[in-house]
Amino acid sequence: MALRRPQPWPVRLTHWLNVPLLLIMVGSGLQILVAYPYQGPRGEIWEWFPFQGVVPPEWMRLGSWLAGARHVHFAFMWLFAANGLVYLAYLALSGEWRRRAFLARRDLASLARTVASYARLRAMPTDGELYNGLQRFAYTGAIALALLELLSGLALYKPVQLHGLTRLFGGYDGARLAHLLGMALLLFFLAGHVTMVLLHPRSLAEMVTGGRPRE
Repeated sequence: MALRRPQPWPVRLTHWLNVPLLLIMVGSGLQILVAYPYQGPRGEIWEWFPFQGVVPPEWMRLGSWLAGARHVHFAFMWLFAANGLVYLAYLALSGEWRRRAFLARRDLASLARTVASYARLRAMPTDGELYNGLQRFAYTGAIALALLELLSGLALYKPVQLHGLTRLFGGYDGARLAHLLGMALLLFFLAGHVTMVLLHPRSLAEMVTGGRPRE
């Protein structure tokens, strides 16, 4: 069997490009939110949403004002999408998706074992794989969230021209809510990802150097 690095350079490149792209997208998105920090149609806000009127702190925002934030947000949207397409194309063409994508038939048992180990019910399983089931589930879920962000963002960007897509989200306000919740879940994933990297610094080194080639 041929040797290969745990983290090939296209994976590392797209991974690190996502860091500034996501930070810029989140910061400009929060600045856009400030213009109307409510969910639901004007005059008919959704009372069930618990964070109505909550304004993100200024240090988290980027773009200074609504128009500036929109220009930044939509410009970097295309860079974020292009970076994601390069990553997915590489996974598909190289076969790397087999090591990284969550496949229920293969990974459900590993997912359960890993969750149990983190709940201190049993020792951490080691199966020699690049990722365990929990990691594959989280990373595949992050890709799904990124796709949700892209589609809901397009629905907000061109709600008339892409009215069919907008309807899939239940209208403009539904797309807006989906976009906000998707961002929150991505930030939750990012926080968990950083925590796990700090607990397992070897993975950070591999994402910088590629790691030692292995089967």
